[in-house]
Amino acid sequence: MRRTGRRAGVLPALLLLLTTACATGPSLEDRGDLTAPPGDSKHLTVGSAGFTESDLLARMYALLLEQAGYSARILSVTNREIYEPALENGQIDVVPEYAATFADWLNARTHGPDAPPAGSPDLAATMKALRALTAPRGLTVLPPGRAVDRNAFAVTASYAKKHRLETLSDLGASGLPVRLAAGDECVRRPYCAPGLKKTYGIDITAVDPKGVGTTQAKQAVQNGQDQMVLTTTTDATLDDFGLVLLDDDRHLQNADHIVPVVNRARAGSDGVRTALEKLNTVLTTAGLARMNERVDSWRRLPEDVARAYLEAEGLLPAG
Repeated sequence: MRRTGRRAGVLPALLLLLTTACATGPSLEDRGDLTAPPGDSKHLTVGSAGFTESDLLARMYALLLEQAGYSARILSVTNREIYEPALENGQIDVVPEYAATFADWLNARTHGPDAPPAGSPDLAATMKALRALTAPRGLTVLPPGRAVDRNAFAVTASYAKKHRLETLSDLGASGLPVRLAAGDECVRRPYCAPGLKKTYGIDITAVDPKGVGTTQAKQAVQNGQDQMVLTTTTDATLDDFGLVLLDDDRHLQNADHIVPVVNRARAGSDGVRTALEKLNTVLTTAGLARMNERVDSWRRLPEDVARAYLEAEGLLPAG
């Protein structure tokens, strides 16, 4: 249910190449290269999935790589079905991903859509599963940081105060009937309506299909049409609608920590790892949400926000 939104500039010629040459990933005759020593190309392409947060992460990756002596350019490709094979082929070298979401996507691609989920609320188990899925594809997953962009549930601040709600457990214990604004798939996804009922005992009376964290969905909660909205932990606009997140205190949601994924043959070196791991020491969920806000609400340019953040955290010299 990862969202999409504003797009960065796309390189048309390369995008055409990706769509025509990268549909299946490495060919069988190239599979022997997947166990080759990690490569260290000095000219790297960083992929963005085309929405604000992914663009910010890609720009921070590129800036950190350039600071470490690499040449880095950004390519925005909104479709994972395109950019993941391009990552395998080395036409994209680095991409920011979400651990559990990417593990489940690769697992379905590898074992079929009915395969049991690979992602879970347990970060260590999720990372183990993800690395097992990426290694045969010639990809390396670098260590996760503290920033997490997982599904989350919000109510109005006034509703939370009136009913003394801080957690989803509180909402379940209250016995309040809840109409939930979410994507239409919420009615069957285990981490959405079924999970809220099973894990927290929340009385979900209906799912209002207004999308995940959309303006329409938040307005429905703001005006009392719905009582709760499905959004994400890095949603930058909750304050604009008078909304607050309820804590997922029983860990229904999966470990969607942000992880860099690299093409091992081109960007699997210690140099790339060291450059990108610097972000892990400073980037938090709240910090990422503030950057999203500067782009989405304040209309700042993603490249300016990314650079300012790295400078403020001492990872780049002040310009």
